[in-house]
Amino acid sequence: MRIVLDAMGSDQHPDPEVKAAVQAAKLFGDEILLVGNQELLKPRLEALSGDTSKVQIVHASEVLEMEDKPAENARRKSDTSMAVGMDLVKSGEADAFVTAGNTGGAMANALFRLGRIRGVKRPALTALFPVKTGRAVVLDIGANADCRPEFLLQFAIMGSIYAEKVLGRPHPRVGLLSNGEEAGKGNALVKETYPLLEASGLNFIGNLESKEFFAGDVDVAVTDGFTGNILLKSSEAVAKLITDMLRQELMSSTRTKAGALLAKPAFANIRALMDPAEYGALPLLGINGQVFVGHGRSDERALVNAIRVTRQAVQADLIVALREAIQSRLQEVKEIV
Repeated sequence: MRIVLDAMGSDQHPDPEVKAAVQAAKLFGDEILLVGNQELLKPRLEALSGDTSKVQIVHASEVLEMEDKPAENARRKSDTSMAVGMDLVKSGEADAFVTAGNTGGAMANALFRLGRIRGVKRPALTALFPVKTGRAVVLDIGANADCRPEFLLQFAIMGSIYAEKVLGRPHPRVGLLSNGEEAGKGNALVKETYPLLEASGLNFIGNLESKEFFAGDVDVAVTDGFTGNILLKSSEAVAKLITDMLRQELMSSTRTKAGALLAKPAFANIRALMDPAEYGALPLLGINGQVFVGHGRSDERALVNAIRVTRQAVQADLIVALREAIQSRLQEVKEIV
């Protein structure tokens, strides 16, 4: 297996990427293609101790900056680390691409260089949310603010395949995010999507309110990118608020500090569940190639975990499974609806 790691992606690039490439090559035994400015990468790689023979530097002279317009620069800048890395996947020289860079830039480059899986109307951004039973897949979380019912149907199919093949959830439960559990609830988009999901052959449990989602009632929650992005950012903000308030209260007296010390293992478990570095990166589903995007604040550990989950997707033949599922499920819906 050959994994491409974008060496110019994270906020602190390229140091976390170089260290992660060496560690991942050692852990997994795969070749890591480190794509970026070789003048920056070569001395850093040579300065590391241990075996670096499985890490190969691939030069890319340009960098996709945060202020760049994604769609415009995906076409104009052909020698960025993202463009060069995805071209390696397209040509078959690598199995997957991992980046902690700009998500919009990753999506634009993926669409321009790799294209969509045949039959996919819109690729989706995916997130793993901490819920009571572990983690659940949510899509879309921002790529498609305005959606049609057939988009949400495809999101459901892709999310279900990802949950099954990579997360190991047999027959994953799929819910449609709404403002009520009843079939008639929701806006026009939700009401029109409901019968498509019923006819899809997926393990569709119906409409889903936020409380059921966070209770762990589903493995996959489907929504439009506008709603999904608000859900993501609101959840992050509330989690931070609660964490900050709890920390403030626990440090307010000697007695509460003693209690905090006793509860430290429990807090550590919750922190691990909510830490995006634990899973490292998530896929752009619907792209005709394995593209995984991590957080800009990714450190070495997060990037090693990103490579780990990417390897799992490659081993599970995620792209092949997505292609087959899109064709078969859509055909079932056409025959029934």
